[in-house]
Amino acid sequence: MKITVVGAGAVGATVADNIARRELCHELVLVDIKEGIAEGKAMDMNQTATLLGFDTKVVGSTNDYTKTAGSDVAVITSGIPRKPGMTREELIGTNASIVKTVAENLLKHSPNIIIVVISNPMDTMTYLALKSTGLPKNRIIGMGGILDSSRFKYYLTQALGCSASDLHAVVVGGHGDTTMIPLTRLATLNGNPVSNTLDAEALKKVAADTMIGGATLTKLIGTSAWYAPGAAGAALVESIVRDEKKVFACCVSLEGEYGQNDICLGVPVVIGKNGWEKIIDYKLNAEEQAEFNKSADAVRSMNSVLSTLTL
Repeated sequence: MKITVVGAGAVGATVADNIARRELCHELVLVDIKEGIAEGKAMDMNQTATLLGFDTKVVGSTNDYTKTAGSDVAVITSGIPRKPGMTREELIGTNASIVKTVAENLLKHSPNIIIVVISNPMDTMTYLALKSTGLPKNRIIGMGGILDSSRFKYYLTQALGCSASDLHAVVVGGHGDTTMIPLTRLATLNGNPVSNTLDAEALKKVAADTMIGGATLTKLIGTSAWYAPGAAGAALVESIVRDEKKVFACCVSLEGEYGQNDICLGVPVVIGKNGWEKIIDYKLNAEEQAEFNKSADAVRSMNSVLSTLTL
């Protein structure tokens, strides 16, 4: 098994570190455009192997995609991070060119690859990767919903005073401050609806805090978060390479599911060795479906920017 992570910044390096520690592959290739960064971080990770007890071989590469040849899975984290006050929409112009080039280079050397997209704006970059590579839809997956759902569970633990591992809580829709939809109605604590414990006002606050979870961290640390995004990316990769069939909220291509077409958006999917293998229908109520449709409209608006770019 061979895995590539493109982008050796904070998120990419954290994804790579998690993958190496979990021994999800024999060889892990870390690629970056900046001279020496990927090589240096790969060397640093390799020097932790005896301390952490893993045998994954980590290889660094400065923009040399020949070293990625034969990769089974690739994670794209490339692009500039969101800065305080910057919307995800503002990232499109810069990151679209980067993601398209990276995806095409990966495919050139690994025709059977499964691509995981983390680069922002994630829904639009996932759609771009799908359209630019021509890969089967099940082999292009956007990570955002896994991260948003982990933040949802975090805020629920703060409100309930419980263990996050006892919670089932999912965020669907777009990966953006105004487009994600925390499904409070379906959130449970060991099978018990959290609405039996938290009143409507408390649930509304949890949902609101979840939706600005990324922006909250950006404001605090001055750039995008990396620990949770890195862990989320690695969890997705693990379900693929170990064929775990876990159900994650991921950004995938919709063809009629949830009432939407020609768009990549976050929905619950089964993740296994073939990429995403099945979309799970959570049977949204009328209010939730209206919010989902609104989220789709916003993401389509961002996607429309792609047609104005020369890529």
